[in-house]
Amino acid sequence: MSRTTHERSGSFSRRGLLQAGAGLAGGMLLPASLGAPAFAAGASDKPAIGTWPVGSETDTVYIGAAVPRTGAYAVQGEDELKGWQLAVEHINNGDPLLSKIAPKVTKGLLGKKVSLLVADSAAKPNQAVQDVQTFINQNKIVLMTGSTSSAVAVALNKFAQREKVVYVTGISGSNDTTGKDCVRYGFRQNFYGETAANAIGPVLVKQFGKDRKAAFMTPDYTYGHTVTKSVNDYLSKNAGWTMVTNQVSPLGTEDFSQYLTNIANSGAEFLVNVNWGRDAVLSIQQAKQFGILPKMTLVVPYQIPFLAKETGPELTAGVYAATDFWWTLEDKYPLAKMFVDAFYKKYNYRPEWGANNSYMSFAIWARMVSEAGSFYPPDVIKEYEKGDTFPSTVGDVYYRKEDHQLVRPVIIVRGKKPSEMKNDEDYWEVLEVVPGAPLMQKPDAFACNLGDYT
Repeated sequence: MSRTTHERSGSFSRRGLLQAGAGLAGGMLLPASLGAPAFAAGASDKPAIGTWPVGSETDTVYIGAAVPRTGAYAVQGEDELKGWQLAVEHINNGDPLLSKIAPKVTKGLLGKKVSLLVADSAAKPNQAVQDVQTFINQNKIVLMTGSTSSAVAVALNKFAQREKVVYVTGISGSNDTTGKDCVRYGFRQNFYGETAANAIGPVLVKQFGKDRKAAFMTPDYTYGHTVTKSVNDYLSKNAGWTMVTNQVSPLGTEDFSQYLTNIANSGAEFLVNVNWGRDAVLSIQQAKQFGILPKMTLVVPYQIPFLAKETGPELTAGVYAATDFWWTLEDKYPLAKMFVDAFYKKYNYRPEWGANNSYMSFAIWARMVSEAGSFYPPDVIKEYEKGDTFPSTVGDVYYRKEDHQLVRPVIIVRGKKPSEMKNDEDYWEVLEVVPGAPLMQKPDAFACNLGDYT
C-alpha cells in the first residue's frame, strides 16, 4: 500500500478503536467513563478494572492473541504462535524451563489453567483490534498479545491502555512501541531499531571502514522508518557513511523492480535492507536477479525469522545481521538449550527468534503474575516495574521502569556458506552477544509517557 493508503489505514484504526469501545456490552467491562468503578465482591480493597476480576474468577484464564497467519508476515506469525503455545503448555504443566524463569509457577497460574485464544490479524491494525475486542467481550481475557507489524503493536498498545488489559507485544521493531507510543499497560521483550543499530553499527564500521555509500530499502510504516533512521544516524554520525537513496515500499509489495532500478543506479556500495517477512525475502531474491547482489554488500540490520531458509543460504552467506536469538546460543546459555530442546521435540525444527521472543514474553508475564499473587492489572504492572533481574534464554535481563522495555542483549550474526553449515538449520554464526543497556537511548529520549494505572 502507498504512503497515502497507509496513513488512511492508521486513521481508520484510530476510529475503529473508538467505535469498538462504544460497542462494549454493558456490564461486561466497567469503562472509566461510567465514573468511579464499583468494587468487586471478594476484593473490597481493589476496584474492578478492565476484565478484572471477572476474567480470573473461574478455573481458567484466557489470553487473546491476534497474530498474522495470512499475508506478508504469515510465516513469522506462525513461528510466534508456536512459541506462545509452548509457553502456555509449560505454564500449565509446570515445566522445569518455565520454573527457572518463574519459580513460583508450579502447574497453572495462581491455581488456574491458562488457555490461549488465537485470531488471524493479517498484520492489519484494525483487524487486530477487532479480534482482541472480541476476546475481551466474549472471554474476558487477562492478557492480550500479537503483532508482527509494529503498526499493530502501536494500535494494540493504545487499545490495551484504554481497556486496562495488560499487553505484551509479539514482534515489534519500531522505536515508537516503547518510545512515543508507549503505554502503562504495554511491555516489549524483544530488541528494536535503536538497539539493533547501535549493536550492528560498530561491526559494520570495523569490517568495512568509514565514508561508505549505502542504499536503504524501507517498508512504509513505523517499523521501517524508525529502524532506517536509527541505522543511518549511527553510520553517518560515527563513520561518515552516506545514504545515497532510500527506497520506501508499501507493506506486501510483490515486485520491487522500480525500487531496485533506482538502487542499481545510485552508486551505492551497500544494500541495507530493512524490509521484513515476505517483503524481505522477495526484495533480496529480486536484488540478486537484478545483479545488485553480490555486486553490493547486503546488510540486514533487523533480521527476520527464516530469512536464510526462505532466500537460500547462498544469498545470506557472509551477510551481517542483528537478531534477537539464534538457536546455537544453546552452547552459551543453559536456558537456551532447554528451550531449543523443548521446541525441537514439539515442532521438529529449531526455533527462530520469533518463537523465542513469544515464549519469553509469556514466561515473563507468568513470573510477574505469580510474584504479584494476583491478576489485578496494576499489581502485575508494578511487578514488571520493580526492575528485578531474572534469568532468560539470553542471560539475566530486567525491565526498564520508565518505558517498559526489556534490557537485553542483541545478537550479531553472519550468514554461513552452504559448505560451512553443520546441519540443515545451521544458517548463522553468532559473532557477538552485545549487552543491552549501553545500546539503549535514555528513557525520555523517544518521548515515552506511560500514562495511568487506572
